Amino acid sequence: MQWHSFQEFIAMGGYGFYVWSSFGITFLAMAIELLALKKRRQRITNMLKQETV
Repeated sequence: MQWHSFQEFIAMGGYGFYVWSSFGITFLAMAIELLALKKRRQRITNMLKQETV
């Protein structure tokens, strides 16, 4: 596809809302997953530290 303006690029031939909301939801899900993994790792690390003390 070729776009002649930035506005056409954002519109994505009429599918812009679907395309950009899909990107947004995917990014949000990945960010939530990373935060959950970080929290889980901290919890496990703290649990292991308590066991060794």
